Amino acid sequence: MSERAIHSVERGTAAFCRFLAAIDTGLARTHQSGIYIPKSAWSLLFGHRAVRGENETRMVKVRWQGDRVLDNNFKYYGRAKNEYRITGFGRGFNLLRPENTGALFVLVQMDAEDYEAWVLETEDDIDAFLAHFGMSPTDVGQILKGGEQDVSALATAEQKEIETFVRTLGGFPKAAEMSAAARKIYNDVYDHVENIVRNPDRELLAWNHTEYQIFRAIEEAQYGNQVRNGFSSMEAFIEAANSVLNRRKSRAGKSLEYHLSAIFDGNHLAYEAQVITEERKKPDFVFPSGKAYHDLSYPADKLIVLGAKTTCKDRWRQVVTEADRVKTKYLCTLQQGISPQQLHEMQAEHVVLVVPQEYIKTYPQEYQQGIFPLKGFIQFVRETLCD
Repeated sequence: MSERAIHSVERGTAAFCRFLAAIDTGLARTHQSGIYIPKSAWSLLFGHRAVRGENETRMVKVRWQGDRVLDNNFKYYGRAKNEYRITGFGRGFNLLRPENTGALFVLVQMDAEDYEAWVLETEDDIDAFLAHFGMSPTDVGQILKGGEQDVSALATAEQKEIETFVRTLGGFPKAAEMSAAARKIYNDVYDHVENIVRNPDRELLAWNHTEYQIFRAIEEAQYGNQVRNGFSSMEAFIEAANSVLNRRKSRAGKSLEYHLSAIFDGNHLAYEAQVITEERKKPDFVFPSGKAYHDLSYPADKLIVLGAKTTCKDRWRQVVTEADRVKTKYLCTLQQGISPQQLHEMQAEHVVLVVPQEYIKTYPQEYQQGIFPLKGFIQFVRETLCD
């Protein structure tokens, strides 16, 4: 399904994607229905900015999953909510059910009146789609092709800093160097170094987003002219395409670990990354250290193990067996929303999610209290190690 969605985006004139949250799949307590679209994607739905205080509806044809055509409504609720939604699904529409919380929704404008829409349900499909476009989960929720986007003065300053950095490069930097550059550029432009302690959740998302902008700028500098001028042979095209796609696939996972390390360092936490445990398993972070973990006289209840996965709809189970001494495992993810069934299974396996504060609201309401924001997890680690 991901290949068909990718092809749709490449054929379309504009495209947008976001994760389906509890508010979309009927799990949230709200009188609104349908798929929420952020105001930043207004140009994909209407040819003009909607007027606050007025409601507006536009009917369009949308082809879902490549075969089912519906007369959907693009709606702007300007009198009360000041939000956009896609409605008009009717009875028997099976893509907006609770099990699809956390699925990736992709909307593609083919022409003025016709659209295609895709709901990618499996983690493999989601990862393949994001990797193809060089995105991490923090990069969704925005127009990924065409459309009109609002650009602030600070965003323009950030782009200039990125361009300056890219000009210093002879090629693609190593992942650690690019992640460090993203943090430096963001902090230089926005002057929010204090957020490492005060608001690490926001800082993590901001760093990831800046790194995505850097990555795409390097791609453009490296391959832009070659793409526009054409290739000397099919082999040259395939070689360049494979190089781009392979880099995109490998980017997101390590950047999350590097940014988390910077946040833990900034909060003066004792930890060690990539500790080898039983059966040569390798959890991403062990607090306070690998030495403490392997010291059987060190109390097990003073050990904390954290995995880091950009998405975890299916792969959360990998963290369960990574450290035998610790019953409860923590998992930091950038996933926006997971189905109630999967969250129930996580609870049964003693897996506790750590999610940026902004994303917690995308989870089913009855599970939100059991999810740590990153700042709360940092405080939990500090208290556990200091007791």
